[in-house]
Amino acid sequence: MTRVAGLDPGRSKCGLVLVDVDGATVLSGAVLRSDSVLPTLKTWHGQAPVHLIVIGDGTGAKGWAERLQSLATIQTVNERGTTLRARARFWELWPAKDWRALLPFGMRVPPGELDAIAALLMVEEHLEITCRWPIPRPLFRTEPAP
Repeated sequence: MTRVAGLDPGRSKCGLVLVDVDGATVLSGAVLRSDSVLPTLKTWHGQAPVHLIVIGDGTGAKGWAERLQSLATIQTVNERGTTLRARARFWELWPAKDWRALLPFGMRVPPGELDAIAALLMVEEHLEITCRWPIPRPLFRTEPAP
């Protein structure tokens, strides 16, 4: 299994996702406080090697790349527009139900943070794959993701 992590870096919170590339499946994903990212990545790497970490080139990306280079190969990618695309990707992964399904697509607002979905988009676009997300959708967490 080839495992790749995606990181949408931010000052106070970050989107983080772990993908099984061979199965095109999200194994874990969360929006974490910035200080929980490194422990989470170390936990994931301890369970099985993380071969690549894809990091968005936005806020603080250089600092993240330097801190994480001992864990895996780092690839910095252009993250321009990922938040807007993450909104659409959210509704692809979890189609609207109940009254939200009646709203025009452009008026649907996802019920939560999109940083983990943005991290997934960066991985998908960089590796030219489309992933399934069979686990519960990500929420903001203050503790490391499992």
